[in-house]
Amino acid sequence: MLKHWIVIYISIAVAGLLLLLGLSLWQAVAPVLLVKLGIDAWGAIRVDSNYYMNVLCKAPATEKAVALSFDDGPVNSFTPQILDILKEHQVPAAFFCIGRRVEEAPGLVRRAEEEGHLIGNHSYSHHALFDLYPVYKMKAELQKANQAIEAASGVKPALFRPPYGVTNPMLASAVKATGYTPVGWSVRSLDTVIREEDKLFERVTRKVSAGDIFLFHDTAAATVKILPALIKQLKREGFAIKRIDELLNIPAYA
Repeated sequence: MLKHWIVIYISIAVAGLLLLLGLSLWQAVAPVLLVKLGIDAWGAIRVDSNYYMNVLCKAPATEKAVALSFDDGPVNSFTPQILDILKEHQVPAAFFCIGRRVEEAPGLVRRAEEEGHLIGNHSYSHHALFDLYPVYKMKAELQKANQAIEAASGVKPALFRPPYGVTNPMLASAVKATGYTPVGWSVRSLDTVIREEDKLFERVTRKVSAGDIFLFHDTAAATVKILPALIKQLKREGFAIKRIDELLNIPAYA
């Protein structure tokens, strides 16, 4: 598996070899640096790459089970409808919550936890520049989000999902320092982009396999529309729907 530290060592070794072969410093370093930057970018945007840090994105296929997860809430517009659907179909899910939204709608987080759903940390602000924050600021974001969630629901999340699914060395250090378990996904709905219900449903049901973790957003209208049909199809195909912590066999709370 490709790791950031391995790429650093290989880059240094290749650049050194090129210098020994008589190339100038610029000729030796520039191409190696460009390749490294390309690999770094790939590792950052692929949450399942495990390039900067290990992120759990899928469970071993030891049983025919999957998990549902929802990011970016809670919001009064759609989170209650999703909770109603999950309750009707007796299906658990995970909600990776933004701290500032928890403060705006603490009752929804409390309800989700009381109804048996997992509450995870998705940073406090989910700011567009989050991935450029220094380590200390990322740590503060994670801790502040957990404080909001604990105040609203009484639970202290141990699971963290990176905003935008982007990882980098700063986030790796912040997660390690705070002790969270990073969790990603294997089925990305793109429900923040795909508005058409038929297209969204086709995308998430195209190829489902044991151990899959679905990523949705409880801020998307189309997700609310297709969720009942998705649950019915998964059950019809023989998939059990479990909470992420049960699927991955990891603790949900600290």
